[in-house]
Amino acid sequence: MCPTRRHPTRVPVILSRDEVRAVLHQLTGVAWLLASLLYGAGLRLQECLELRVKDLDFDRNQIVVRRGKGQKDRRTMLPGSVKARLTAHLAEVKRQHQRDLAGGLGRVVLPAALDRKYPNAGTDWAWQFVFPAGRICRDPRFGPPSRYHVHESAVQRAVTAAVRRVGIAKRVSSHTFRHSFATHLLEDGYDIRTVQELLGHADVSTTMIYTHVLNRGAIGVTSPADRL
Repeated sequence: MCPTRRHPTRVPVILSRDEVRAVLHQLTGVAWLLASLLYGAGLRLQECLELRVKDLDFDRNQIVVRRGKGQKDRRTMLPGSVKARLTAHLAEVKRQHQRDLAGGLGRVVLPAALDRKYPNAGTDWAWQFVFPAGRICRDPRFGPPSRYHVHESAVQRAVTAAVRRVGIAKRVSSHTFRHSFATHLLEDGYDIRTVQELLGHADVSTTMIYTHVLNRGAIGVTSPADRL
């Protein structure tokens, strides 16, 4: 009988703090905001793209992630370093939304069956995407004309180009920022259960993988050669 094949457990790619800073320095506008939230709040890319205006709490410095992996809601921090640029970005998004409304548009797609339960919510400012697409989708297959969020491929391209310009010889994707967020929190001494909660992991064993990539050598052990 053939042995059961198991998927290999791979150590995640992590950026150092200097590398994160260098990559962010190469990004501008929406790409910078998205990458800063991926790293600063530990969000998955799709979670970040699906954020609605009502999910940002500037007073409490927190982000509410709705229907994350496993369809669970959670809270994470809203980094202070992004608040000024994010506020300016939302002001422009609101002006665009008002122009859409004036043109008889201004709708967004709502999750689940909320559009039937709250027929007018689709044009409400609170339900608009934080990172809306540049164009209105007018394909009748997807319902009435609506403004979706930025496509994930645009973010991936921007990150890839930034990493190439910096010259980092690692296989970096947008998800690498989330890996780096978790690792850097553990390096700063935060409890692994806290990091687990911020990441939205159902099991702490998933979070434990980041203990293997801390900036302390292999498996966090100091080599005896370094004590000679």
